[in-house]
Amino acid sequence: MGQMRVVGEIPMAEYVKKASEMSCASCPMRAKAEANPKSFMARLWKFHTKFCPGWKAYQKALAAEQK
Repeated sequence: MGQMRVVGEIPMAEYVKKASEMSCASCPMRAKAEANPKSFMARLWKFHTKFCPGWKAYQKALAAEQK
């Protein structure tokens, strides 16, 4: 029970990226959507975030960093 989860040869704690290292932090699509929240791009971005596993991982990483 006290064992660390390992992915390949890398311990899971080292495998997880920081939020600032993830592509969502500097995504040009996200930047355009935030600059003009009523645009079509913003609506497309909002739709995209509902199913994107990368966005969900980014949100988890942000929450973990704020703790």
